[in-house]
Amino acid sequence: MSNMITVKNMCLWYGEHQALKNINVSIPEKSITAFIGPSGCGKSTFLKSLNRMNDLIQGVRITGDILYNGKNIFDSSVDVNELRREVGMVFQKPNPFPMSIYDNIAYGPRTHGIKNKAKLDDIVECSLRDAAIWEEVKDRLKKNALGLSGGQQQRLCIARALAVKPAVLLMDEPTSALDPISTSKIEELSMKLKENYTIIMVTHNMQQAVRISDQTAFFLLGELIEYGNTETLFSTPKDKRTEDYITGRFG
Repeated sequence: MSNMITVKNMCLWYGEHQALKNINVSIPEKSITAFIGPSGCGKSTFLKSLNRMNDLIQGVRITGDILYNGKNIFDSSVDVNELRREVGMVFQKPNPFPMSIYDNIAYGPRTHGIKNKAKLDDIVECSLRDAAIWEEVKDRLKKNALGLSGGQQQRLCIARALAVKPAVLLMDEPTSALDPISTSKIEELSMKLKENYTIIMVTHNMQQAVRISDQTAFFLLGELIEYGNTETLFSTPKDKRTEDYITGRFG
């Protein structure tokens, strides 16, 4: 299995505050990698660095390398829009656009120049099927997406991310705002999607990491403390701080 993303000696500052310290990690393709750790430890900040979402925040400074498919994403020749198409993002709170279900999915492909209706119809159906929500919405594609339940909205947002054919899907606590049934649907969906996509997920829910991820990275105070096979990390952590966190002694 080859590595999709390799991070070398990465540090990140917000102004004077150093939020990430010397992160080194390789993320294999077509697998699920979970980032765990207490609030404010840098996991979401790190996730957003992987498709340069942090560029949008003032005063952010990053050193080190993030290689995607072997190329440094900070290289001047990198087209950030293209990077964000290939490395898609699903946020913590579902954020559908205030437009029809169909237009939510067609939005990305249209901005990338696809105008043909038959082609868009095809992309919309495929993306909604891949996000396991087609059967629920196929008769109401012209209805406003904001009328969907929270769990449906989150799967719609996953479909929207898939519509532009990414290779990597970043998920920032995608189930934290959802009920248990919707959560298990998103977990099942993630397990299915990893056949074709590389998934990197921040989660506060350690059981979720155990249930669905192949690798887990434990962050603490801006440092990557431990990273490895999920089963191994949870059953025999190498670092005392990892053990303390997963056994609930702190955090």
